[in-house]
Amino acid sequence: MRIALAQMTSSRSLDDNLGLVRQTLAEAGRRHADIVVFPEATMRAFGNSLTDIAEPLDGPWATAVRAAADEAGVVVVVGMFTPGEPGTIRNTLLVHGRGVEAHYDKIHLYDAFGFLESDTVTAGKEPVTFTVDGVTFGLATCYDVRFPNLFTATADDGAQVQLVCASWGAGPGKAEQWDLLVRARAVDSTCFLVAVGQSDPEAAGVQAQHGAPTGIGRSAVVDPFGHLIERLGSGPDTLYVDLDLARVEQARAALPVLANSVSL
Repeated sequence: MRIALAQMTSSRSLDDNLGLVRQTLAEAGRRHADIVVFPEATMRAFGNSLTDIAEPLDGPWATAVRAAADEAGVVVVVGMFTPGEPGTIRNTLLVHGRGVEAHYDKIHLYDAFGFLESDTVTAGKEPVTFTVDGVTFGLATCYDVRFPNLFTATADDGAQVQLVCASWGAGPGKAEQWDLLVRARAVDSTCFLVAVGQSDPEAAGVQAQHGAPTGIGRSAVVDPFGHLIERLGSGPDTLYVDLDLARVEQARAALPVLANSVSL
């Protein structure tokens, strides 16, 4: 299973962001990727208005992403915004390709570090998994990574690989927390953990929106024992990784935390 981690810096322009998605999907197809994972807020960067661009899952932006994934012959996972309750949006991951159609709405909203995502975002309610070529994936978005129960729930539903799409806010200690949390969630769920973040706008040569959680990079792949396989730096880049799914069964035989879990 070959996965491409597409670390990028989104802008305000939906067209420009779509262009980056198309370009990355085409290249990933040429490099025989199975799944291409983009960050949270790929559709439009945080710090810009979102309610005016939120669209249904069959809207023009999502439809164009689907067409690009189909042309490349890959499965795409990409962060976008869909309509929520009146006056709000949903922070959505769209999944499409190779006969797969799914979406996940972010459950845990980022009401932390002085930011109130719940003021403008309707929370999702259900964990989501999808399966490609016999491999099952769990989905999570940014702040979700702080909540182990989501990851154990998708693992209990069959997930062998956890995908985390993020636009991780910068600040004191935040990079260290990100590195710790992605490794911890891999161990909690005895899954591979594939975490894809927005790149640091400064490293991308982009003017960041003041106060918005616009990204630090550091996209990473962690194995089910919590070992870091590879990590990107702060700037835009695409990382390709081949996962040996036998590693999941080895971890669960040696460390059966899912089987040993009890309700307290």
